[in-house]
Amino acid sequence: MLLLLVGLGVAAFVGFNVGGSNTGVAFGPAVGSDAVSKSGAAGLMSVCFLLGGWTLGRRVVDTLGRGLVADDPFTMRVSIAVLLFIGLALFAGNVFGVPASTSMTAVGAIVGLGLAIGRLKVDAVIEIVGWWLVAPIVGFWASAVVGRYWYDDLAARIAVDRTDGPLVALDRSGAIPRPALGPNTTRREFAGTAVVVVIGCYMAFSAGASNVANAVAPLVGSGAITMTQGVLLAAGATGVGAFTIARRTLDTVGNDLTDLPLVAAVVVAVVSSSIVTALSALSVPASFVVIATMSVVGLGWGRATVAEAVPDEPSVPTAGVGPASGTTEPSDVVEDGGAPSPAELYQPATTARVIALQNLVPAVATVVAYLVFRYVPIW
Repeated sequence: MLLLLVGLGVAAFVGFNVGGSNTGVAFGPAVGSDAVSKSGAAGLMSVCFLLGGWTLGRRVVDTLGRGLVADDPFTMRVSIAVLLFIGLALFAGNVFGVPASTSMTAVGAIVGLGLAIGRLKVDAVIEIVGWWLVAPIVGFWASAVVGRYWYDDLAARIAVDRTDGPLVALDRSGAIPRPALGPNTTRREFAGTAVVVVIGCYMAFSAGASNVANAVAPLVGSGAITMTQGVLLAAGATGVGAFTIARRTLDTVGNDLTDLPLVAAVVVAVVSSSIVTALSALSVPASFVVIATMSVVGLGWGRATVAEAVPDEPSVPTAGVGPASGTTEPSDVVEDGGAPSPAELYQPATTARVIALQNLVPAVATVVAYLVFRYVPIW
């Protein structure tokens, strides 16, 4: 019973950290452009994360809990150890600014276990790694095409220049009050705000589909809790993180966050979330942070191939790429009023450094897990 409580506590710790980090990624643009409040972002994150976990997330739980190592290896002690690897790696990544992937770290820890006990399903691991190689390339080229051919048109159409007063209000002129645009709200402002909020919800859904497994897969795989209990536990812990430590994530601009133009944030969100959601539907644990980073790089590279000036647009904070991860996405507006140079939009050296850092923590988790399960009497 005590081990079960410890396991539940560690799983909740992982979910709490996921909520703290993913809320900023999903709703940074919406909060930064005043489209939604921090509390509203936390509430939307909690609901959409649960929906993603309840629908597609179950498939990823099965993959991590039963699909990588043969013969049900997850005793309660092993489950706790694996969850500790995941939670501590995520915590260390947040503290030291290393852009670690939670999904890759979870797979790495379980692969270390499988190697140590000689029960690793090599074919399943090779398939997952293959998707990990393909997905960032798809994200890069999809964003590059948008940046090369459609970015300027999108920047001209999407705008969230907030006017004074409420976005919507109740029209009481008729017998029955009905919602209407605020006194100063334009249709373009309302449409742009709705797009940013909807995309934030889509990202939160994608996060639930891919990250529920990272918190509870070992416990579900061991039979300590059911799939439904696991999804509810992960979603609940994520919600607590969204309402607490995520507020700091949404606020921070500097070491953890950087200014990413609003339209760029929207493009990266749509491309990355779509890829992650598709992989989750295929039961593949996906790394949002790696795909999003390559999407940012691809978007910058695509825009760098265009010599035309880029329209001004509001800049908002977006998590996951910035000084902490070794790359920057500068504002579209430079001091002389012209378009950003190709060197500002695309930086190969920093890109290579970011990719190396993103793979560092999962690699360390794999090695440490192997050594622990091989030589420490946990198994």
